[in-house]
Amino acid sequence: MDDTPSLLNISPLDGRYAPKVNFLSQYFAEAALMRYRALIEIEWFIFLFNDLKLPGTKRLVATELRRLRSIYEDFDVVAARRVKEIENTTNHDVKAVEYYIKENLKDSSLEKYLEFIHFACTSEDINNLSHAAIVRDFMEREYFPLMYGLVQELYLMGFQNKGVSMMSRTHGQTATPTTLGKELINVVARLERQLHNLEDGNFIMGKINGAVGNYNAHLVAYPKVDWKKASVDFVSNLGLVPNLYTTQIEPHDCLADTFHSVMRINTILLDLSRDVWTYVSLGYFKQKVKKGEVGSSTMPHKVNPIDFENAEGNLGLANALLGHMSDKLPISRMQRDLSDSTVERNIGSAFSYSYLAYKSLLKGISKLEVNKTAIKADLKDRWELLAEPIQVVMRRHGIEGAYEKLKALTRGKTVTKVAVQKLVRSLKIPAADKNRLLKLTPENYVGLAEKLVDEYEMNVLGVCRSGFEGCGSSGCDGCDGCG
Repeated sequence: MDDTPSLLNISPLDGRYAPKVNFLSQYFAEAALMRYRALIEIEWFIFLFNDLKLPGTKRLVATELRRLRSIYEDFDVVAARRVKEIENTTNHDVKAVEYYIKENLKDSSLEKYLEFIHFACTSEDINNLSHAAIVRDFMEREYFPLMYGLVQELYLMGFQNKGVSMMSRTHGQTATPTTLGKELINVVARLERQLHNLEDGNFIMGKINGAVGNYNAHLVAYPKVDWKKASVDFVSNLGLVPNLYTTQIEPHDCLADTFHSVMRINTILLDLSRDVWTYVSLGYFKQKVKKGEVGSSTMPHKVNPIDFENAEGNLGLANALLGHMSDKLPISRMQRDLSDSTVERNIGSAFSYSYLAYKSLLKGISKLEVNKTAIKADLKDRWELLAEPIQVVMRRHGIEGAYEKLKALTRGKTVTKVAVQKLVRSLKIPAADKNRLLKLTPENYVGLAEKLVDEYEMNVLGVCRSGFEGCGSSGCDGCDGCG
């Protein structure tokens, strides 16, 4: 295999990372944009004939429909090169696609109707619908399946480790214990909320209403046609949401909605990447070793958390692009300027960097091994962590200066089990509360952490971990499945 072309590419997406993301060219390459433009042009042509039945047109038969749709269904690199050749003359990319379609329909039963290709359209009618369809197809076919797969991996890891007590760190300092599983479920909950918002709350809009959004030319050519309804029907048939109020361009607010949602997802994953990196450095996670891999050019022992570092870097790049596009695309001077066009060509880069990061995270997660020994050792003998529950119980019973007394006992000092239990025994509180405090250890002081993981499973799946539908989430008292 000759790697020379990829070694000469400027973008790492087309060079170093090409084997991982080059399949996304079916959505984001220039040839793909040409193919989607051809799709919109041809489907509009068919709509004018068979749906609107415009005077001067005819009913298209099956053989004609197949010939028309084959132009975009069979669109390949050869076709893209031909469009590019035409563009070298026209210096206009959309017009080049129009001419290419007309060229393919010569000497056919449709030759006399060629002027209905790109009928009453401005270039942005074709472009906005093409970009909208590209984003929709990528999200449905690639983005959501990958993201939900990542969420499932995090969920499984969280559920499997729901009872692994772990010391928290707030401000980087030792803090109230949690469980490893609960911390992972926190991430799952954040991601699922954003994914549901992205899938259900955001939608991709499109328009086909002419040069400044008023159907001016349409109405002059065919004054009796309900062009507003026609545009609604056509855009809806494409699986998009019609936008009836636009200038020459669809204002891209909906794209900004999508990009902002993806940015929030990426930010959550960036947060996760940094936390996992830190837990690896603390020894909470080991990393599976792959034969032949090198961690350091000089330190043979190293196994670096490179997958999480790569994810962090690519998530940052993705969000920088998504942020700029979200800020820029909804702004256009007067009724139209062309600055959005060059920015939209980078949608693929933003999504590709995101995709790379998600794959890195999946790879990194698959290599993690929970080091329960290290986690337990870090928590063992951290008796100062019980200062919180002791002083809260003291407060409950009105003991003055509860916080201050525990502060004097623990802050900046090595605290032992003996010292803690001596204090508890000295407290003038009910025996039941005293006994409960005496039974506390750094390992079992985790509150509802484990239960919260179980309840999250019930809330999301509607079944308990044994698969019994309708099982109560508060302790599973009603079934035998959980034992």
